[in-house]
Amino acid sequence: MNRREFLGASALTFSGAYIGLNSTPSFAETAQNDNIQNAKVSYFEARPGSRSRDVAFDADGMIWYCGQADGTLTRLNPKNGDLHPVSLGARAAPHGVVLGPDNAMWITEGGQNAIARLDPRTDAVTLIPLPAEFADANLNTGVFDQDGIYWFTGQNGIYGRVDPATQEIKVWPSPEGPGPYGITVTPQGDVWYASLAGSHIANIDKSNGRARIVRPPTKEQGARRIWSDSSGKLWISEWLSGQVSEYDPQADTWRAWRLPGKDPLPYSVYVDENDKIWLTDFDADAIVFFDPDTEQFTSFPSTKTNADVRQMAGRPGEAWGGESGTDRLVRIQFAGPNALP
Repeated sequence: MNRREFLGASALTFSGAYIGLNSTPSFAETAQNDNIQNAKVSYFEARPGSRSRDVAFDADGMIWYCGQADGTLTRLNPKNGDLHPVSLGARAAPHGVVLGPDNAMWITEGGQNAIARLDPRTDAVTLIPLPAEFADANLNTGVFDQDGIYWFTGQNGIYGRVDPATQEIKVWPSPEGPGPYGITVTPQGDVWYASLAGSHIANIDKSNGRARIVRPPTKEQGARRIWSDSSGKLWISEWLSGQVSEYDPQADTWRAWRLPGKDPLPYSVYVDENDKIWLTDFDADAIVFFDPDTEQFTSFPSTKTNADVRQMAGRPGEAWGGESGTDRLVRIQFAGPNALP
């Protein structure tokens, strides 16, 4: 299996576009920036024609990615590049994947309008179909809360939950119709989703399923993906405005920064263990790192055009994404030049 590695010389650094107070970086922050400059970028070949997209990690450290075009969830061994595909069904078109507390992979399976559960030990697939009144939900992304409940979105105007213990599923229509896209859970246990078509974010009341809308100050910004940091602040990739924004639910305050470049298209957002921000820019064919402390962006351009990295995910020292346009996975190791094998 071919794998190409490129060292941190490919990283480009830009100043942020947010107008605010700038602080002098501490030694720790400077060291972190040095690690980003020395980050190692690796590419892993996916199945040809799979349209490799959202990724997650199992309990054994393997990477699983959604093959939206070939209907598989495929396991990648990052040590040797070996691939192990598992078919999710004849009409499968998986979108998002996440590891559950039961050590199974949980998938938003748009092709069969169902939530899928895959046991990595046996490759057994269980489908939990949406109720008939919510046909063609265009399922998007899922996340587990601290109680072990799985929450998910559907772009055609729904959000819902599954109790893994009983496989009971509940679905609600979103208050403003189409749009629910990315979803996250804060350390405080709050569930939030971003609405791309609705240009807002929303907080789900877990007791009754009602969604409370919160509107960003930038109108028609196209809030696409959302991720919580360790304090409960929410980070949102704004597809139409070209910005990454931060919302503090406790203070009810917003900040925003425009990504570098003429016409940035921020698709996904991921917050790493250092509360640093990772985004993908479709226009630049790049993964973009943002340090909120220094307000600097560092760009990691792909080695191919039309990379189209969608959802990102990560684990300590690593950020991952699927290049859906090139049938590859990309890994950035950022904890120093000799971080991981």
